Amino acid sequence: MDVNVPGLIAVILFYILILGIGLWAARRKRNSNNEDLMLAGRDIGVFVGVFTMTATWVGGGFINGTSEAIYSWGGFFFAKRMRSQGYVTMLDPIQQKYGDRMGGLLYLPSLMGELFWSAAILGALGSTLSVIISLNYDVAVIISACIAVFYTLFGGLYSVAYTDVVQLLCIFFGLWLSIPFAMTHDAVTSISVNYTTVWIQELDPAYSGQYIDAFLLLIFGGIGWQVYFQRVLSARTTRIAENLSYFAGFACLFLTIPPLLIGAIAAQTDWSQTGYESAKNFSGALPKGDERMVLPLVLQYLCPSAVSFFGLGAVAAAVMSSADSSVLSASGMFSRNIYRAIFRQQASERELTWVLRIAIFGVGVVATVIAITVGSIYELWFLCSDFVYVMVYPQLTCVVYFTGTNTYGSLAGFIIGLFFRLAGGDNLLGFKPLIRYPWYLEDSNTQLFPYKTFAMLLTFVSIFTVSYSANYLFKRGILSKQYDVFKCIVNLPKKKPSKIFHPAQELNVEMSSKMTVTTYAEGADDVPPPYTEAASNQELLQTKL
Repeated sequence: MDVNVPGLIAVILFYILILGIGLWAARRKRNSNNEDLMLAGRDIGVFVGVFTMTATWVGGGFINGTSEAIYSWGGFFFAKRMRSQGYVTMLDPIQQKYGDRMGGLLYLPSLMGELFWSAAILGALGSTLSVIISLNYDVAVIISACIAVFYTLFGGLYSVAYTDVVQLLCIFFGLWLSIPFAMTHDAVTSISVNYTTVWIQELDPAYSGQYIDAFLLLIFGGIGWQVYFQRVLSARTTRIAENLSYFAGFACLFLTIPPLLIGAIAAQTDWSQTGYESAKNFSGALPKGDERMVLPLVLQYLCPSAVSFFGLGAVAAAVMSSADSSVLSASGMFSRNIYRAIFRQQASERELTWVLRIAIFGVGVVATVIAITVGSIYELWFLCSDFVYVMVYPQLTCVVYFTGTNTYGSLAGFIIGLFFRLAGGDNLLGFKPLIRYPWYLEDSNTQLFPYKTFAMLLTFVSIFTVSYSANYLFKRGILSKQYDVFKCIVNLPKKKPSKIFHPAQELNVEMSSKMTVTTYAEGADDVPPPYTEAASNQELLQTKL
């Protein structure tokens, strides 16, 4: 396949543009320490904030994955509270309440989420470049990862935010510009023809459990992400942090339309009539495995060269700009919540900055390996919310909204949630189910029961049950304070000191029945009989002693 010269030029120009804007923003603000590098000095306003929040989710995995899925198958609650407390990362409140080590344990599912998300973005970059310049997919992913890591090493969040503005504009104009040309190509049948059998299919009631699982996962699984809270916590004010989520939510919904239409166009295309040689022997359909390249294929083979110049270049620049956000988020949590909180509490800002840069390189390498070994961008994009939904979202909710939870409940919730999530199996990861829930399909190893949501609810129940049980046992004195290994139970009962009576002092006090009763602690078991006038002072003293 010949190299698409206009497309290659577009990629190079957009890469230079994004990199130049990022370096300009970094030089303009001159981030001075680790926190400024992560949160841009908490100086993100409404305009830039809405763009960067939207661009965080509308990256390569979003637009490429949506197109692939259509072709193949057919702030209020958290932002305000987190920003008002002045946290730096999503794990800060968790570590403050549950301890550094528990926060470090919860970093693992957060890291996995960021890794899968970064891999999805790199996979989108790789598929785009492999179409444009005929590179092998694996080589294209590696090159894309090198570019993303290089860019991230130079720019902090302020650089990322400014490049996100350009990124979103590129996606908007590049994709919408290409749709009319792709839709009117000679090899494309109208998307309204046989649409109910080609790209819109009826929902099978037997799979309602999976639909519920996916619906709830994509809603609540998108909350517990550092890449999201990085924007929230960098906002100039609490009101801005709250509004960013609202505006960005509507923007994401609107930007779903272009990749959805592109996926429908690809499903109605006879690819044997295009210049795509790989489809010649597949009766007009794309070869199996090429679904992940639906978006760049439509832009290159169904659009004029001038249009693909903008479309392909815009997509490449957009997904590259999203990659740095995810890599920076995972690396930022490692430098602050793992390295400094657990291993080096006295680490200097210069040391933390270097740790952050080394972590960026490490996260980039691991994400590259995942992007190469996992076949589907859509599945990778979907899986990246999985562990965050089951384990991180319940923990974060309990920390922000409930005061009675503690480390014992947090640890129990983590273990139980992880077990039931893995026990449900996963075809993408190659895990066979240990627990076969109702409506299990034996032939395809498919769980129709919403087991992910079930695991998430079990995490909630475990946190509350174990936390309140531990509070009761320790505060009632059923368990001794010495068994509180996490030192997380506050207001433990203290042993009352024995009251010593002095005979000489007691005889000098004027006795009355009222004074005698109030001398003793309320509810004490050893209160003597009420004082009467017939009792002498000596008798009263002997009773007390």
